[in-house]
Amino acid sequence: MTESTHDAPPRPIGIGQVGVGYWGQNLLRNFAALPDARVVQVCDRRTDLLDRAARRYPGLTTTTDYGDLLDHPEIEAIVVATETPQHVALAEAALEAGKHVFVEKPLAQTVAEAERLVALAEARDRRLMVGHLLLYHPAFRYVEDLIRRGELGTVYYLYSVRVNLGIVRQRENAFESLAPHDLSIALQFLDARPVAVSATGQAYLQPGVEDVAFATVFFEDGRMAHLHTSWLDPHKTRTVTVVGSRKMAVIDDVAGTEKVRLYDKGVDRTSGAASDGYASYTESMTIRTGDIVIPRIEMEEPLRLECRHFLDCIRTGARPRSDGENGLRVVRLLEAARTSLKAGGRRISL
Repeated sequence: MTESTHDAPPRPIGIGQVGVGYWGQNLLRNFAALPDARVVQVCDRRTDLLDRAARRYPGLTTTTDYGDLLDHPEIEAIVVATETPQHVALAEAALEAGKHVFVEKPLAQTVAEAERLVALAEARDRRLMVGHLLLYHPAFRYVEDLIRRGELGTVYYLYSVRVNLGIVRQRENAFESLAPHDLSIALQFLDARPVAVSATGQAYLQPGVEDVAFATVFFEDGRMAHLHTSWLDPHKTRTVTVVGSRKMAVIDDVAGTEKVRLYDKGVDRTSGAASDGYASYTESMTIRTGDIVIPRIEMEEPLRLECRHFLDCIRTGARPRSDGENGLRVVRLLEAARTSLKAGGRRISL
């Protein structure tokens, strides 16, 4: 009798990656550590980065020709971790070659480009996933679950601060570089249709490339999300504050362990208003201040969770949590914000 192979572990998915620089090396580290993946080959224009990758991951082959990844028969999926302006051409070529694609955020620079990638992935029945990392972060997933269960009450608005004295880019401004994370969270947490965007900013270091930007996204039900992004700031801050009718939550991604704080604070309406509809402030509303709770959250590296999710979706055919449509929604907001920045903060309808 032959031994059954039903319980044999699944064959690792062959991965090719283009871009192994600052963030690409983190993606490479995570995919290389997952038993469901086998990183076959990496590509970059810089040979020093390729040499570093080859030293760290024996058996990995390297190339400066992206066509080698597209033609490699053992590569089923391609990870795109290059500068944003290159995302569309590289992802499009991979989809045309029949590969599944993971693209670092943002998916594209224009709505038309993003729509083209989404349509191509659907036509080829390939998984297209965007690196909206916070959608996989345990702290953000925890707060999202609170929102879905009604623990915060009605979410009125949220605001985020993502600033640092950090990497200054030349081909995208600070909002385009930093805001996709928080835009994806705003769409997920508020779960409503955005109707307009207003953005202001200034370019101090390079003409035409804003180093700091403030943007507000308006939603159809009156709620809003405000974002502050900058790579020209003395502090490294990564916070999202969610204000609800019952409770408020602050997520601090820079904090070592206490990443979420829940505030039992709010304004309660009382029934003491006068019959004519007018009442003093103290008669109509009372401020409630309760406990501050720091929940215990089981943490795992968000990037590891994101990479594992990509592999799971390839294997099962499931739609990724941050699929092409999700990436397209974020690109729509980025494009509107770019238009608003050029128009001096004018509110741009979606």
